[in-house]
Formats: sequence, structure tokens, C-alpha cells
Amino acid sequence: MTLLTLALVLASAVVHATWNLWAKQVGPSSRQAALMWMLTGISSACYAPIALWLYAHGAWRPSPLAFGVTAASGAIHIVYFLSLLRGYRVGDLSLVYPVARGTGPVLAFGGALLLFSEKLSPFALAGTLLIAGGVLVLTAGAPVADRTRIGPGLRYGLLTGLLIATYTLWDGWAVKVAAVPPLLFYWGGELTRVALFTPAAMGQRDEIARLWREQRARVLGIALLSPLSYILVLLAMRTGAVSRIAPAREVGILIGAYLGGRVLGEGQRRRRLVAAGAFAAGVIALAVG
Repeated sequence: MTLLTLALVLASAVVHATWNLWAKQVGPSSRQAALMWMLTGISSACYAPIALWLYAHGAWRPSPLAFGVTAASGAIHIVYFLSLLRGYRVGDLSLVYPVARGTGPVLAFGGALLLFSEKLSPFALAGTLLIAGGVLVLTAGAPVADRTRIGPGLRYGLLTGLLIATYTLWDGWAVKVAAVPPLLFYWGGELTRVALFTPAAMGQRDEIARLWREQRARVLGIALLSPLSYILVLLAMRTGAVSRIAPAREVGILIGAYLGGRVLGEGQRRRRLVAAGAFAAGVIALAVG
């Protein structure tokens, strides 16, 4: 993994953890269709000038295959977002986020070895195991204020992790093998999500108005940062190995866990410090490998 690839991945992790904090703060009181329609609509509108400029000035032209993989990615991401938001409704950020972001790369790592014929080095394996171990340190036996939230939080965290692995492998194939430009690929997925959410959102206009009135700053922030965090990863995937990028970006687990404790008061700072060492060592091992 080159320094540029690693920088893209780490920047993505910071951006990703930030918008997840805002999603946790917004999501529990909102209906999901209204929120998702606003987020995808705003982000698709904001990134449209860049995407259209790239299309007009680039040599790439869409094919039926490109349309198909982009639309499918948009659908997969919808299920992912709904699972994530539901997890934040029933569980704590410092539980759902680490479980989701920790299980996803482990599954994606194995899938990338099979699908992309990427080689497994000792350093890459050690890095993945260290990151997975950090997740266990962070979550195993951690007290949660409301014990009834642990089970649902874990279930939605695991489901979200499976969906993360699914879209990581699918999207990695789209930008590496099908050679769809990352920003155009994500923008096309956003258009798909807007179209699919529109019928449900039109029945929740009162919720859309409330969100814009009370949560405008967070909604705008999530709409801009969510695509940016993933576009950075897609750019990294163009030149780096998916089996290493998928685990390395999960340093965002540490950032998300810290924000959960610092901003939301979910505690367990000593446990997070131990996990931080495992995450840092894992990222270094992946970069060296």
C-alpha cells in the first residue's frame, strides 16, 4: 500500500466517523425514508457539476454493464444505510459502529482474496487480525447503559458489517475490473437511491420539513461527507489492494468509539485505549504489507 493510498484511506476514516456521529444524533427521532431521500438528494445535487464535468471531459463512456453495476450498488447501499440507521435507533454508537466496521473488513478481506486473486502476506494477515482483535477488545463485555440494547445493537451491527463487505467487494470490482470512474460510479448510485426513496419520501413531507428546520446543519454535513468518505476509498481501490484497503479504513472505529464516549457520554475510555493500540498496529502492518 503506497503512502498516497494510505492517506486516502485514513482521510476517509475521519470523514466517515464524523458523519456517523451526526447520523446517530439525527436518526433516532426521524423516519428513515425522509432522511435518506434528503441525504441522497442533496449529495447528488452537490456532486452533479463535478460528475458531469468529468463525464464531458473524460474518455470514459457508460456501457450497459456500467449502468447495471451502478444501479445494483445503489440498491445495496440503501439496505446498508437502513440497517445502520436502525442499529443507531436500538443501540449505542460505541457498540453498533465498531461491530459493523469491524466485521465488514474481515469478510471483505476473505472475499477479495477469492475474487481478485490478491496475495496474502504475513503483514497483511497480521494487520487484519490486529484490527479484528481491537474490535473484540472494544466490544466484548463492555457495559451499556441499557442492557436491552446490546442484543439488537449487536444484530444490526453484524448485519451492517455483512452489507459493508458486500458493497466493498461489489464496488471494488466495479472500479477495478469494470473500470467505472469512482466519482461517476458513486454519483450514479446516489441517483438510483433518490429514485427508489422518492415514493416513500413523498408521504413524509412533514418529516422532511421538520428535519430541514431542526437538523439542517447535520443533514447537510452528512449529505456532503458520506459520499466524500466513500469516494476517497474508491480512489484508493483504483491503485491499492481491496484486501488491504478494506481493513485499513477501519481505523475509523477508534474515532467513532472516541466520539461516542466524548460527545455522547458512552464511556469505556481505558478499553478504547487498548483497542487504539491494536488498530494503529494493524494499520501499520497493512501499510507495510
